[in-house]
Amino acid sequence: MTVFDELVGQGPVAAQLQTAVEAAREGAGGMTHAWLFTGPPGSGREAAATAFAAGLQCTAEPAGCGYCAGCHQVLAGTHADLEVVRPQGLSYSVRETRELVLRAAARPSGGRWQIVLFEDADRATEAAANALLKAIEEPPPRTVWLLCAPSPDDLVMTIRSRCRLVTLRTPSAEAVTALLVQRDGIDPDLAQVCAQAAQGDIARARQLAADASARGRRGDVLAVPARITAVGAAVMAAEALVKTAEEEAKAITEDLNESETSAMRQALGESAKGRMPRGTAGAMKELEDRQKSRATRLKRDALDRALLDLASFYRDVLALQFGATIPLVNGDRGRELDQQARRMPPEGTLRRLDSIMECRERLAANVNPLLAVEAMMMELRTG
Repeated sequence: MTVFDELVGQGPVAAQLQTAVEAAREGAGGMTHAWLFTGPPGSGREAAATAFAAGLQCTAEPAGCGYCAGCHQVLAGTHADLEVVRPQGLSYSVRETRELVLRAAARPSGGRWQIVLFEDADRATEAAANALLKAIEEPPPRTVWLLCAPSPDDLVMTIRSRCRLVTLRTPSAEAVTALLVQRDGIDPDLAQVCAQAAQGDIARARQLAADASARGRRGDVLAVPARITAVGAAVMAAEALVKTAEEEAKAITEDLNESETSAMRQALGESAKGRMPRGTAGAMKELEDRQKSRATRLKRDALDRALLDLASFYRDVLALQFGATIPLVNGDRGRELDQQARRMPPEGTLRRLDSIMECRERLAANVNPLLAVEAMMMELRTG
């Protein structure tokens, strides 16, 4: 079994990458130096790019064996010739991109290629995208760029036109269930419920299966339609939704911030009495700004997940109203779905779905989260 066989529900992609790795190893037809991995959230864009990087750095047979030192180091993120870029904040700046381009120009120290795996490449600013374009247009002979984004349209046309496209699809609930059971040892019934609820998002399914509090938060979101019977209840539901997102983001960022700040202070020469050398205030301020930006991004991501869970509820309601035979995302909440399906016409359900999508657009445009969610809750209440 190779690293490509581990890509859940991505048979065509696995075959495409395996063929490309073997061609690169044989020197047949030259190597494409820029690749764009696209697919919906949870489809495994980064996993596919990492598997491809492992295949390129593999030193054994078959390519991407998963057992040699090259594969192990890539999969662990410790390979000297692999640079993994994970934008932490709302965007990726031109200064960061230029520094990345300089590092990418280095010759491989021991592997076959110098590989840059750029997760969430769609977060690059316009100026950063222009700097990245120059590197992709004229890459060093042994440098490979692996860019990840939800869709090709999320990157400027000049970049995507110079990349070889790898399109991933949403894994089936059955494939995700099997992964949770076999790899993570999750109870089959729980795995099936979580896989269906995650709608093919592998990371989300694993989180729901492993974390009872995550399942509880999702349950609170799905209970919103039945609770917003009055204006006061709608306002309270909006406040609770935003507060939950803030608490979830805070829980993630606190430990990260503490370890990063401690490491930075030590690197800058903090004294035994906790005093910092002169001239280090700027570096500390820059770190604080990055941490604040990351916290904002995590809060927005948590809120967006809640909105998608809410949208899945109304999606199921609409399926019942039209008698569709598709599997329900929230089949374990059949009674609530039936009540909502009888309470309003399909047109009302569609309007509620539209209001959720509009709220997501407002949040992406930096509208105040509480105001955006309150407006959505009022629309959900009245339809």
